[in-house]
Amino acid sequence: MLKHIVMWKFIDGALDQSAADHALWMKQHLEALVGVVPEIRHLEVGINTSHSPMAYDAVLTLTVDDADALQRYRQHPAHQEISQHCHAVRSARVVVDYTA
Repeated sequence: MLKHIVMWKFIDGALDQSAADHALWMKQHLEALVGVVPEIRHLEVGINTSHSPMAYDAVLTLTVDDADALQRYRQHPAHQEISQHCHAVRSARVVVDYTA
C-alpha cells in the first residue's frame, strides 16, 4: 500500500473566499472522489484547527495500492478538475508519499 499525504496553504481572499472556505471546498470535493476514482482505498481530508503561523490549512491522507494507482488517481478527470481549482487558490503545497 502507498500513502499519499498532501498539505495546502490557501490564499485568503482568492476568488473572493477565505482560506477556511477553500479548505472546506477541498474537503467536500476530494471526499466526493470516493466511489468515483476506483484506485482510492482510503481517503481522508482534515481541516486545520491550529492558529500557528507554521500550520497548513488542510491535509489529504490517501491510500492506494501502489505508485501506478497513484498516477491513475492523479490523471483521473474528476481529480484533475479539483487540482486545477486548487492551483488557483493555494499559496503552498507539500507532499509525502511512502509505502505502508
